[in-house]
Amino acid sequence: MPAPPTDSFHRKIDYLRLSITDRCNLRCIYCMPEEGVPKMDHSEILRYEEIVRLARVAVSMGISKIRITGGEPLVRKGAAGLCESISRIHGLGSLSVTTNGVLLSDFASRLLRAGVRRINISLDTLRPERFASITRKDLFSKVWAGIVAAMEAGFSPVKLNTVIMKGVNDDEVEDLAELTFRFPLHVRFIEFMPFRKFDHEKLFMPASEIIRRLTGMGRIETSSDEDSNGPALHYRFEGAPGKIGIINPVSNHFCPNCNRLRLTADGKLRTCLFSCDEIDLRTPLRQGASDKEIAAIMMSAINNKPERHQLGSPVFRKCISRPMFSIGG
Repeated sequence: MPAPPTDSFHRKIDYLRLSITDRCNLRCIYCMPEEGVPKMDHSEILRYEEIVRLARVAVSMGISKIRITGGEPLVRKGAAGLCESISRIHGLGSLSVTTNGVLLSDFASRLLRAGVRRINISLDTLRPERFASITRKDLFSKVWAGIVAAMEAGFSPVKLNTVIMKGVNDDEVEDLAELTFRFPLHVRFIEFMPFRKFDHEKLFMPASEIIRRLTGMGRIETSSDEDSNGPALHYRFEGAPGKIGIINPVSNHFCPNCNRLRLTADGKLRTCLFSCDEIDLRTPLRQGASDKEIAAIMMSAINNKPERHQLGSPVFRKCISRPMFSIGG
């Protein structure tokens, strides 16, 4: 297994997020308009054999972790089979999936058999009526069934991702954290980011306030996460089987330790989530580029990875050509 490639700021890049669709079966208020959005033409979306080939090239370069994302990846037919093909790539160390959980009760066992070992599930509330308001779909019971199915299937860890919005769901910080006392879940609180047309200052709750609220629940201590891919700060309540994660891209950016690349469903490579810069891999792929040539394009992108994001800048605020569901998060 080769060593991970290193960018111009000496960061090891060993993690690739692969979006396999821009489609989703929810309409979360911070992600997508209620009526949905125009879908990409089928011909624009990478075929599974193309995704597997790009994953194989990435692993040959030293990428050891791959996460399958969307949209909602499980709405694409054959997603479990794709996971199985990717899991067989020699040298891959970790394959995971991010899902909204709606279809997970039907897929959990199949994904585990396909070689997926870790699952992230988006869940912004434990209240069914509020879930329907945030996602515009009355499907809380389906998502909770998916969470239970993932735990019963043997995924470890099962992570719940919660975007905290002041005045919307911040009154559930304690309720969500309490899950870690009852289940071996990793509950991860994520700062609200300025996507789409929202009053960010009104909805934003900093990580420091979330942590303050958590400390009021009992003794909480920092915790390690040996298998972590990402930017979360880890905590654990004394005696709890689960963990707490805090992801704070706004109040305390994690750019110095960023180790990731993102490939969109239409074959564009992004080295920073909060950037408009994209490198087209689909065109050279379909024009017959060799694996070596594809690797060279990817390495060029890594060499040009920015030092940090521009989340708070006017430049970023204008950078809305791709919403989150189209990037893959």
